[in-house]
Amino acid sequence: MTFPGGTSVSHLTVYTGRCLDGLAGGTPHLHTASTEAYVVTGGTGALQTLDASGFRETPLAAGSLLWFTPGVIHRAVNHGDLRVVVVMSNAGLPEAGDAVMTFPPEVLRTAESYQAAAVLPREDEEAVARRRDLAVAEFLRLRAAVESDDFAPLHAFYEAAARLVRANVPRWREIWRETVAAQAARTAGMLKNLDAGDAVHLRAGAVSGAPRSETEGWGMCGRLGTHDVRHPQRPGGSQ
Repeated sequence: MTFPGGTSVSHLTVYTGRCLDGLAGGTPHLHTASTEAYVVTGGTGALQTLDASGFRETPLAAGSLLWFTPGVIHRAVNHGDLRVVVVMSNAGLPEAGDAVMTFPPEVLRTAESYQAAAVLPREDEEAVARRRDLAVAEFLRLRAAVESDDFAPLHAFYEAAARLVRANVPRWREIWRETVAAQAARTAGMLKNLDAGDAVHLRAGAVSGAPRSETEGWGMCGRLGTHDVRHPQRPGGSQ
């Protein structure tokens, strides 16, 4: 039984290194099929977003909660010790390439050129900073165009993102069936039981957990601590 709703949970410590525009924070990107939610647990910052409705900046502080759907380019800005619990829909899809960073058009032209820019050759802050600044430069260009009422570059980015992930869709369908669709079907079965006055599914009630990973990874917006919610454990370590 995966995490409720077929979602995933991770802990994000937003990068403190300065970008080329002087702001500290993460790499601008969007998700092509998944909705992301931020639950801010500490520090202060902002979420810069760019979509078909324009650019906006939303302040973040402990207790803030917001979410953004596919197509919203987002950039976490760290004003001081910004820490976030991230909830992603479609557990497994973000890890399977659902995100596309705002690289220049020539980088987005082929899957090979995108991967060359996206995959870190080594896990160090210099490599992370180079990747981030490449995306920030294009994000600033897209933002300037939108603020001038020119949405053509944003639409071109959307088209490029869709082309890049197209080959992943068959595998994503399998993941979706195993998680989100399976949980929706399970709930439908429970409602059918209850409508018939049948409590049989209640006898299978159980507690599960997914410990936090012992190591953090270099994410797009910061250092990530993850939970393997697709392979939960029962208390005591049993699967």
